[in-house]
Amino acid sequence: MMGSFSVKPVKVGICGLGTVGGGTFNVLKRNAEEIARRAGRGIEVAQIAARRPNPKCETGSTPITADIFDVANNPEIDIVIELIGGYTLARELVLQAIENGKHVVTANKALIAVHGNEIFAKAREKGVIVAFEAAVAGGIPVIKAIREGLAANRINWLAGIINGTGNFILTEMREKGRAFADVLKEAQALGYAEADPTFDVEGIDAAHKLTILASIAFGIPLQFDKAYTEGITQLTTADVNYAEALGYRIKHLGVARRTEQGIELRVHPTLIPADRLIANVNGVMNAVMVNGDAAGSTLFYGAGAGMEPTASSVVADLVDVVRAMTADPENRVPHLAFQPDSLSDHPILPIDACESAYYLRIQAKDHPGVLAQVATILSERGINIESIMQMEVEEHDGLVPMILVTHRVLESRIIEAITALEALQDVVGNVVRIRVEQLN
Repeated sequence: MMGSFSVKPVKVGICGLGTVGGGTFNVLKRNAEEIARRAGRGIEVAQIAARRPNPKCETGSTPITADIFDVANNPEIDIVIELIGGYTLARELVLQAIENGKHVVTANKALIAVHGNEIFAKAREKGVIVAFEAAVAGGIPVIKAIREGLAANRINWLAGIINGTGNFILTEMREKGRAFADVLKEAQALGYAEADPTFDVEGIDAAHKLTILASIAFGIPLQFDKAYTEGITQLTTADVNYAEALGYRIKHLGVARRTEQGIELRVHPTLIPADRLIANVNGVMNAVMVNGDAAGSTLFYGAGAGMEPTASSVVADLVDVVRAMTADPENRVPHLAFQPDSLSDHPILPIDACESAYYLRIQAKDHPGVLAQVATILSERGINIESIMQMEVEEHDGLVPMILVTHRVLESRIIEAITALEALQDVVGNVVRIRVEQLN
């Protein structure tokens, strides 16, 4: 079968033979014939850069170097696959490969979110492609879906569970009533979370991915520094249970929404109605909901990480690059979906200018009239209450938890209201507030 391709194979160099690199090598080898039939040419891994071998990967006679720059500078290589992660070395590697006229495929969301504008400008200057499907949501082809499949649409908003570690922790907290710290330890033992879990649990990883999705959805430059992030470290099982009683699930959500004033770009714990499909995405799975004016809402679900799911996206990009290599650069799909000279300068809104509904939990002394005071503070600031739940007095401290869900309101107003609530004599400690999204 392979003999029918008279064109010589495309030569690829893989940098980084960790989980994704090993998976990419294995998928390319196992599905070589199928991939060649799709791409119109054979794809051959001609060189690998790795510090140590990967036992899950039979590299056979493929030349291996310890220096990634050997690959970027190898005149034989047509496409460099960057799977080393991180910001600094990866950026140097990618820019060097582009300088040498090589196409690049990467799974590095931090690199694209932070240095993408520079990298794409350089790629355009050199007439090469930088493909990054694997950078967002592992095996789910969500970048291609928004960039190509939904190209007819004016995208209104998108919302995603795009960090598997955080989703695993919240799922365990909800299903088993476990505390955050306890589940985090288990996630580290299972290898879902790093020794330093900050990127996952504080929403930074999700914000990298959301930055990329928003850019492709709205045709704006990448602006990671403007993304608002709030982590899940402060969530308690009490709030998980109260949310459930109100008919909601708490998810660590990335939300990007287009408004007249600007674009909302935010990652935070969020109450979602329990009957939404996305509210039922559990464990380490990922999902992205995209709402467009013509298509309505679409949902993309699948494995957000892992050896072969991520490799699936890397190899799909590889096939795209091989198909497009011979095309005139002006006729290729633009990196950020919109033509580079047509990007919009619609601003990213600061969080206090964003609108959301809110879940509030107030711990109050068991005195008559507290609820009336709470209601007055909210109504004076034009905040409407959608539902309210007053719980029984708690045995251990004699306090009454009050749970409220508000209608949509400007964040700056809710902050004012919380300050006033916390100043009430009968309110003890801080008011817990979690944003609510209906996603309808």
